[in-house]
Amino acid sequence: MDFVFRNVEPMELDKSGVLIAMSGGVDSSVAAFLMQEKGYNCLGTTMRLYQNNDNLPGELHTCCTEKDVEDAADCARRLGIPFEVANYTAEFKEKIIDKFIRTYESGGTPNPCIDCNRYMKFGKLIDLAKRRGLFYICTGHYARIEERDGRFLLKKAIDQTKDQSYVLYSLTQEQLEHIKFPLGEMTKSEVRSLAESEGFLNAHKHDSQDICFVPDGDYEAFMENYTGKSYQEGDFKFPDGTVAGRHHGAVGYTIGQRRGLGISYSEPVYVYDKDMDNNIVYVGTENMLYSTRLIANDVNWIAFDELTDNLRVTAKTRYRQKEFPATVEPLNNGRFKLVFDEPQRAVTKGQAVVLYQDDVVVGGGTIIEAIGENR
Repeated sequence: MDFVFRNVEPMELDKSGVLIAMSGGVDSSVAAFLMQEKGYNCLGTTMRLYQNNDNLPGELHTCCTEKDVEDAADCARRLGIPFEVANYTAEFKEKIIDKFIRTYESGGTPNPCIDCNRYMKFGKLIDLAKRRGLFYICTGHYARIEERDGRFLLKKAIDQTKDQSYVLYSLTQEQLEHIKFPLGEMTKSEVRSLAESEGFLNAHKHDSQDICFVPDGDYEAFMENYTGKSYQEGDFKFPDGTVAGRHHGAVGYTIGQRRGLGISYSEPVYVYDKDMDNNIVYVGTENMLYSTRLIANDVNWIAFDELTDNLRVTAKTRYRQKEFPATVEPLNNGRFKLVFDEPQRAVTKGQAVVLYQDDVVVGGGTIIEAIGENR
């Protein structure tokens, strides 16, 4: 059920019009239903970003398959809304996959889901909506947007177990003005119940997990296959420089990793740092993992335009992590320093640090350095 739409350059966008990002999952399907119920003029769109095999093992709950496109189209048919597939595979390769590999090869641990939201789902889709003459886009993310005193705030979802505000911290004021998150006030169980009552075939479909283009979680094998490179073996080293063993490619290890090292020692050892130039993976005891502060760049502020003074916040350096109290301090060149009230474990270069005050996202950035007292 593909509809062809003519690109337009309207003098004024239709504020009753919304482009629904439909992945084929239950969340985006219910989001489409809710927007239609509210009287919006809806256009369903599936972004073709990557092509996964429909015949992946059953335990791998991924996305981006032809079945997902069919599920999205089926939902659009049931709702009686037009539907199209927008192909962004070339842009996804450049902005997401290539950056994913560059980050690993430089010693970081990337978060491609954040980049996908930033460059694809809310970058490309808002542009597409405007070309269709529609003011809004809508997704099935669990988060909320509130306009307060002329500023758009990003807030946590009501369902804290599903809250996705962490991966949305890069949204700008202009983007937030054009976004609807109808699931932000609902729990996941309420979403599934509504989908079941409306007869959606995907009412009990598994949520996608892991990274869409690496459904089996073997990042190193994916990178070798994708780039044609073979990542070379090198040394594991203790803090004093003593060789602890051999690794099979530094890109395959991340900060805090314990399993799969193959190192015999009197107590458990963990990866705490990497020297990519010399192909060394540093390992040590757990006390080496703790950082007292970090530096972040590529910063986006949501609650205000610029940080001009120290600010008390709570923070997360990983998606499912519990927030911890800290003080954020402005640095030059748009960077910030975050000083933790208590040392934090396995703070990792390349990951996002997101700052909160209560349920409001203050802003966030990309970790470029983690600093600890024991290293």
